[in-house]
Amino acid sequence: MKNHRLAPIPLWHYLRGCLLNIDIPLLLVILLLGFAGMVTLYSASEAFPGRFDSQVRNWALALALAFIAAQIKPQYLQHLALPLYVLGVILLLAVDLFGETRKGATRWLNLGVTTIQPSELMKIAMPMMLAWWFHQRQSIPHFMNFIVALCFLALPVGLIMLEPDLGTALLVVAAGVAVIFFAGLSWRLIIPCILLVIAGVVFLALYEEQICQPGVDWFVLHDYQVRRVCTLLNPYEDPQGGGFHIIQSTIAIGSGGVMGKGFLQGTQTHLYFLPEGTTDFIFAVYAEEFGLLGNGLLLLGYLLLIWRGLAIAAQAPTHFSRLLAGGVTLIFFACTFVNVGMVSGVLPVVGVPLPFMSYGGTALVTFGLGVGVLMSISGSTKRKKRQSA
Repeated sequence: MKNHRLAPIPLWHYLRGCLLNIDIPLLLVILLLGFAGMVTLYSASEAFPGRFDSQVRNWALALALAFIAAQIKPQYLQHLALPLYVLGVILLLAVDLFGETRKGATRWLNLGVTTIQPSELMKIAMPMMLAWWFHQRQSIPHFMNFIVALCFLALPVGLIMLEPDLGTALLVVAAGVAVIFFAGLSWRLIIPCILLVIAGVVFLALYEEQICQPGVDWFVLHDYQVRRVCTLLNPYEDPQGGGFHIIQSTIAIGSGGVMGKGFLQGTQTHLYFLPEGTTDFIFAVYAEEFGLLGNGLLLLGYLLLIWRGLAIAAQAPTHFSRLLAGGVTLIFFACTFVNVGMVSGVLPVVGVPLPFMSYGGTALVTFGLGVGVLMSISGSTKRKKRQSA
């Protein structure tokens, strides 16, 4: 009897299978946004000469992790949901106990080799956990499932707010609420919350002078968070202090005009009036140099990113995949909306990076993982279509 050995799989066949998992429209949008970010960072990093090179390394790592995540089938992502969530909570507890404090906030954890910001991990771990939870219970919808999901959401959000990091906490809430909504939460419960938020905004606008007086206690917010809200309402009350960021960023955006001042020609940036130009306020740098036309093209890029993410979610073959893709896409939307809003003076300054543009290793790697997750779901959809054809 002859011993028949299985022929090894050709390398080209394996690589072809890996490349089929890459969603080309999504990849093109990400690369275009990344190109715009690197060009802007090059201009903004004059005072930080090492940041451009460091961001190149961050991009290499983010793309590598995106490629790896794209090769993981959604059913395996399902198995990773609970361990990743537990790891994220443990790391957040470690930040509370051993974290590094910078600028009054304890958000970083030194691992010896590198320093990470565990709250960024929850942007992916939270929607993954809730998608797993509702997938397990899709055949038995019950109100208690939503209550338990809110408890899963409240634990890491509470730990993040203790750092304190209100911006990231709001983004994790947005991702979690998106998954809960896609899982079937009734509009009757969502509309009152929306109306409450609108009523709060109107109240702040009408009674700004009274509630922003020294000594007024806002109960749920820290003093620095109260100052940020009051600064948003009237930045010229403290133009050299709390209002400086908003005033300088709006000047930079306005001075760009329609066509912009040109690459490396932004005066607010290169005369060092604009703070945090490489990180949270990089949109202001971009707007000053590339103007209203450049802003329109950049925002179109983000709209294409969100559209592609929602399209992947709509075509996903399983309940888990649909919920996860929707939650990850809402993270991209929320980050973009909050960052552009705060830089434009519409929202309070909360320290939220602009996806694929702001300098920062942990945030960029997290966004890269999000892209990899979307590509994994897109790849599973294409495989299912090929099998049914």
